[in-house]
Amino acid sequence: MEELIKTYQEACKKTTKKFEDQEKEIMTWGLGISGEAGDVAGCIKKTYSQGNDQILGIRENLGDTMWYIAMICNFYEWNLEDILNENIEKLKKRYPQGFDEKDADRGKERIDWNEKK
Repeated sequence: MEELIKTYQEACKKTTKKFEDQEKEIMTWGLGISGEAGDVAGCIKKTYSQGNDQILGIRENLGDTMWYIAMICNFYEWNLEDILNENIEKLKKRYPQGFDEKDADRGKERIDWNEKK
């Protein structure tokens, strides 16, 4: 799996516009995620609220969202696999026995799961 994620992240670099302005570049990737996530939501809405089957659109737009995620990782020179592993570790701390509504309800308190205790 590690090799697939690394290969994907590298392939994304080959399919992008080259920017001279770093601020414009990161804004493009950040806004791109937002746009593609909106497309995912729109496809879900059309499929389940309007009876217009857009399930393949959901799949396609998830891929597009992943591309923007990989590009943000590339911008910051982060390894996408490391981010995925960090997220798994955070979820293990949050839900040590698996998802539980009691664990999910933190009394509206924001918890920094990355904070060292």
